[in-house]
Amino acid sequence: MRARDSIAAAPRRALQPSLPALCPVAAASENMASGGIEERGAIFTRREVVDFILDLSGYTSDQPLHRMRLLEPSFGDGDFLLPVIDRLMTAWQASPERGRDPVAALSDRIRAVELHRVTFTATRLTVIARLTGHGMVPAAARDLADSWLIQGDFLLIDLPGRFHFVVGNPPYVRQEQIHDALLAAYRARYATVYDRADLYIPFIERSLTQLEEGGQLGFICADRWMKNRYGGPLRQLVAERFHLKTYVDMFGTPAFHTDVIAYPAITIIARPAAKGRPGGKERRKATRVAHRPEISAAGLAQLSADLTAPKLPKDSQSVREVEGVAAGSDPWILESSNQLALVRRLEMTFPPLEEAGCKVGIGVATGADQAFIGLFDALDVEPDRKLPLVMTRDIQGGTVQWRGFGVVNPFRDEGGLVNLDDYPRLKAYLEGHKAEIAGRHVAQKAPANWYRTIDRIYPAIAAKPKLLIPDIKGQAHIVHEDGQLYPHHNLYFITSDTWDLKALQAVLLSGIARLFVAAYSTKMHGGFLRFQAQYLRRIRVPAWRDVPEATRRALIDAAARDDRDACNKAVFQLYGLTATERAALGGNGE
Repeated sequence: MRARDSIAAAPRRALQPSLPALCPVAAASENMASGGIEERGAIFTRREVVDFILDLSGYTSDQPLHRMRLLEPSFGDGDFLLPVIDRLMTAWQASPERGRDPVAALSDRIRAVELHRVTFTATRLTVIARLTGHGMVPAAARDLADSWLIQGDFLLIDLPGRFHFVVGNPPYVRQEQIHDALLAAYRARYATVYDRADLYIPFIERSLTQLEEGGQLGFICADRWMKNRYGGPLRQLVAERFHLKTYVDMFGTPAFHTDVIAYPAITIIARPAAKGRPGGKERRKATRVAHRPEISAAGLAQLSADLTAPKLPKDSQSVREVEGVAAGSDPWILESSNQLALVRRLEMTFPPLEEAGCKVGIGVATGADQAFIGLFDALDVEPDRKLPLVMTRDIQGGTVQWRGFGVVNPFRDEGGLVNLDDYPRLKAYLEGHKAEIAGRHVAQKAPANWYRTIDRIYPAIAAKPKLLIPDIKGQAHIVHEDGQLYPHHNLYFITSDTWDLKALQAVLLSGIARLFVAAYSTKMHGGFLRFQAQYLRRIRVPAWRDVPEATRRALIDAAARDDRDACNKAVFQLYGLTATERAALGGNGE
């Protein structure tokens, strides 16, 4: 891709083609280079936060920055780049080498990349003005800016050499916004572009692999990759080759110039030095963790001092050290060292829920609820072609209060769809809603099966007693259903042929469910958690045969009274929790 028009005279580095002209990948990248803020995922960071990240990364003016290399992968309006330049020039002007030609001395000290052409041009002029403000003659300022700045796709351009620092705020762009050809090119280059990974994931991968031994990455970006499925390969990379030094949860803080939906976090990740060199054991050190700091220059400066101190101050009220955060591809547990220790202990001692004889499932998704779902008595189909349906609103009060809805079932019990000619009332009903049903993606993929629900329906599930769990809640909401209703798609359910479900209800009503779900799930707006199957399956319980009779009775009684304190006390006995573990679970140690 070559610069044209207003940047025809821009830096030679900005003119580097990354791919042959007119190929689909280049065309897609060019489209992003010309797009708006939404297309390029631009979010702008406040100066106090930028200074905080630079301090945490070690890019400070008292260091010989004129001998170190820094990379900024997506410089935008210069939120990071301009403070970096200020620090570099301060260090340079205080050094014994300040009499040298600054272009020759500093031309390799910064590499900053920006895809968006208009933004690149505007920020280039700002950089030149900033350099002249530091006393540099205009011609030298232009030459230095042109050696530093690169217009292009960070994920595709060549970047020779390695860097002591990589800092910035990578773009937050969902896969749906990326052209298929460009996404395929990213997947071919980056192993971390997995499942539904957003664009910042390969940005982090490439940035990490560009680090020198002993180098540090300092990013502020969405925290979802730290726990969800698509972040697994990137977490594995960090665990195997790097050290998560610092994590600062920025949820609920005004870290950016505008409000954002994403939940941001600051991470400082180091590339350890080779064995035998200084820092060679860094990978095995603890992670320093802080949460929701006050966004002020003074407050962040003090927090930075604690986070970067050789030894954590004993009187630090805002920083904790947590061991074993990065463990393979497992989600990171960063809330509390005591909670992490409890989760790990339970994982080593007890089997996962499904290995203990319980089954976790999710209710039916139809793709056309208005057609497949209605008042049970009003669904004009054969009696064996409909099932009573339980929905989230039916269990809001903590017990099942069925509102009378049902779901049409187009499946045979043994599998496959029924022949509509065998069910004239079902056939008439479905054909009366055919426009809506056949317009779904699942129907268009297989037109002969146009009348299937997205998920297959298994009538036997309705007849089994089960625990019902809504997807999004602030705490576990566990409702017992005695085996009459089929769950809707926004409800998860648990069945068991071994565990007494009332006793299991008490376990899940205790702090155990929230402990595991909070440890492994991402936060939602308002601080809610997602009680999804993948997280529920991580909950550990003993085999029912190993539960003492007295504990069984205590669990069942606590669930029957819907008494969460009693549930917690019974669970303390069940797991043999220490006083410290009880406190981590939210108990009082009794």
